[in-house]
Amino acid sequence: MGSQDEHAATIVERAAGRFGELALRSVGGHYEIVMNGVFLMDTRNGESERLLVRLALRDAPDHSRLMIGGLGVGFSLAEALRSDRLGRATVVEIEPRIVAWCRTHLAPFSQGALADPRVEIVEDDVAAFLRRSAACFDAICLDVDNGPAWTVADANGALYAAEGLAMLRDRLKPGGTLTVWSAAAAPTFEARLRDVFDAVEAVAVPVARGEPDVVYVASRSRA
Repeated sequence: MGSQDEHAATIVERAAGRFGELALRSVGGHYEIVMNGVFLMDTRNGESERLLVRLALRDAPDHSRLMIGGLGVGFSLAEALRSDRLGRATVVEIEPRIVAWCRTHLAPFSQGALADPRVEIVEDDVAAFLRRSAACFDAICLDVDNGPAWTVADANGALYAAEGLAMLRDRLKPGGTLTVWSAAAAPTFEARLRDVFDAVEAVAVPVARGEPDVVYVASRSRA
């Protein structure tokens, strides 16, 4: 790629995704992933995505089994691999093209995390995977949408409903933690979490512009 104006976007690749057209754009030395013309994520910061993992693993035992719902640009997975508590990470990503980009264009941002032997990549819908699998995890990180109130696909809304949250809780081992990423506060969702989990907190992460990102932390009791 040649030099470009900081604000000029260059389309690196387009692909048909499960929910419409995906595009990988290069802007000022960073990458953006866009779906149907709507911005999803980029490589500029990743502070809240990393916090999503740190909060999920802060009380986890050694050799923990972690599930990450949504690969994104790989920030969360790279953070997980830095933790001395991690034993194995299962990443569930519905878009094969995003997985491919993380192995190629985005590999420097995930620090090549997909090649780590502790990592299992599952190309599937998060809810479908959880319904089929009997696996239980010490921690689950959910980052498949822009938040509970701003989903990529209408069907994803079921994950944030009471039944979906109960399924997530039941896939946690006793004492396990669910963290959920959101681009803004979601009070109704937080109240729903409190109905399903034993302990809930909302952690705001300031951003350069607009409302803070929010990481919701919901824990299952050890009993």
